Amino acid sequence: MKPCFYGPEPHPVTSKFDGRSRVIIERVSPEIDGGRYPVKRVEGELVHVEADIYTDGADMLSALVRYRRSGARKWLSSPMEPVENDRWSGSFRAGEPGMMEYFVEAWVDHFATWKRGLRKKVDAGQDVSVDLEIGALMVRQASSRAEGGDAARLQELGSVIVAAGAEPSAVEAAESSELHELMQRYVDKAHMTQYDLQLSLQVDPAIAGFSTWYELFPRSWSCEPGQHGTFAECSRMLPRLGKMGFDVLYLPPIHPIGLTKRKGRNNALQASPDDPGSCWAIGSPDGGHTAIHPELGTLDDFRKFVRAAESEGMQVALDIAFQCSPDHPWVREHPNWFVWRPDGTVQFAENPPKRYEDILPINFESEEWEELWTALRDVFLFWIAEGVRVFRVDNPHTKSFRFWDWALAEIRAQHPDTVFLAEAFTRPKVMARLAKGGYSQSYTYFTWRNTKHELQEYLAELTATELREFMRPNFWPNTPDILHEELQNNGRPMFLIRLVLAATLSSNYGMYGPAYELCEHLPVMEGKEEYLDSEKYEIKAWDMDRPGNIRAEITAINRIRRQHPALQQTADITFLRVDAAGGHEHDKLMAYVKKNEDASSIVLTVVNIDPHAAHDGWLRFPLEQFGLSHDHRFRVEDQLSGATYDWTGEWNYVALHPAGMPAHIFSVHLHP
Repeated sequence: MKPCFYGPEPHPVTSKFDGRSRVIIERVSPEIDGGRYPVKRVEGELVHVEADIYTDGADMLSALVRYRRSGARKWLSSPMEPVENDRWSGSFRAGEPGMMEYFVEAWVDHFATWKRGLRKKVDAGQDVSVDLEIGALMVRQASSRAEGGDAARLQELGSVIVAAGAEPSAVEAAESSELHELMQRYVDKAHMTQYDLQLSLQVDPAIAGFSTWYELFPRSWSCEPGQHGTFAECSRMLPRLGKMGFDVLYLPPIHPIGLTKRKGRNNALQASPDDPGSCWAIGSPDGGHTAIHPELGTLDDFRKFVRAAESEGMQVALDIAFQCSPDHPWVREHPNWFVWRPDGTVQFAENPPKRYEDILPINFESEEWEELWTALRDVFLFWIAEGVRVFRVDNPHTKSFRFWDWALAEIRAQHPDTVFLAEAFTRPKVMARLAKGGYSQSYTYFTWRNTKHELQEYLAELTATELREFMRPNFWPNTPDILHEELQNNGRPMFLIRLVLAATLSSNYGMYGPAYELCEHLPVMEGKEEYLDSEKYEIKAWDMDRPGNIRAEITAINRIRRQHPALQQTADITFLRVDAAGGHEHDKLMAYVKKNEDASSIVLTVVNIDPHAAHDGWLRFPLEQFGLSHDHRFRVEDQLSGATYDWTGEWNYVALHPAGMPAHIFSVHLHP
């Protein structure tokens, strides 16, 4: 099927104009760019909807959020309630993975307006006999909209109101909870106002909202050090990673690697015959994006590897990198998908002055763009058919946004349980646009946010602005491409600090695993973020039991994340004040509290972000957020050490030394 793309568009609500519809609905949220892009939630998550709703005069209003799965015939409803200053709020639960739609409708509630007026007149001692007749008429009209026994009961209640005249029993019947419920069920929505747009909601599987990623290169896990590993040999890592608490095992590209201009060790331009090359230089005579590098095994071996990972509680994530080695079959079969230079050579990738001669970029301005788009989409569909549901996409910001809009929508229409992580360390608006266009998760600037102020400011951007509605962060303290200066120079304590921050600030986090576990910190040269002897260009022989590893700490933190729902979401976070001696705010002790939807899980994390010195201070816990007095007594339990502390009041003392564990992760028990 050829791609047919017109761009994401909001769906207008088509209804005939009625000048008697007096209610105004404005500033609906969440709404992304006038409804052009979907809001994101995970299955089962509560979707809060707000809107400004008002009308002329003093009539009372009623409002609903209407929602349904895209394509369903029946709309479901959830009531909205006024909050303040004509702002209304309502909510509904996201359903199964897939697309949903929602909008807001409101109307003048004449019965509620009548009932309010009746009470005021009764309290003032006025004659309400005529008013009761008016109310009884409304009740009888509602009976005509009702069914079965409800219709008969409404007729009966209407008769009671009229028959009793102005007696208290008539007013009692008019104000009864039974009548209120029936009138709400069969409300008169004549002249109802519907919001102009049906808004979209992308519902992702639960793992899109809470996931723990581990990246490794299968070729480095041979049973014989120095030899090229296979999927079968790499399988011996799976039980270990499952016990450590990882649920996504991410593999860099597993496809055949080109020979032309193959890179050598440490990115050398000349490769020796034994160098395996960069696995991002995809394609050889053995195949392209739907083939497996022969030394890793067969397609059947890969299927077995996927099933083995699933048996350990992990999903295998594949790296999809839309670029080609000069040896890729597409270069020969579809030359128009690439750019050719005047001298007859194909254009390789460049970021002047850097040259990547082992990689060819794909030309998204090709005249054969429709065939190209279809082929790229079908790469995902091929691996989905082989059991993969999670994808990390390499440099998506260097490919057409319009392609991603179309391709991700096409794939999700068939496979709504798929998850896509955008590896785009680029400009903020570009990262946001990829998220709007359908990416489930996004790499972030976490790696380069290092001071307390930088981290708190960045989390505010991610959780307290419109970004929270569509950009789901995934925090990585390192990748095969990025060894930040902080990890190069500050020893094992900094690896623990960044681990705790990534795992507790974000519900999704990951690591380039072997290097992080072993606290690998040597750069290729000073001032560079590239690893010395990078695994991207050679086969490694990792000794995972090497002294100084942080496997136990990683395992403990992943266990804590699984046990405490407060850490399984990102947006509900409050940064706390920590004062140093002298009363000024501490710049080395960072504290924040997270809670789940019903506050049944509350976690307080305190981190000493200085890897070289101990720090202490006084932390203010926000008891008022939980409706408690400033002198309330409560208990906190450190989930890392097992120590328990009884705290009194909002200010309490904390101290952390980087020589041990430079953080507390407290489970908070407000009513021990």
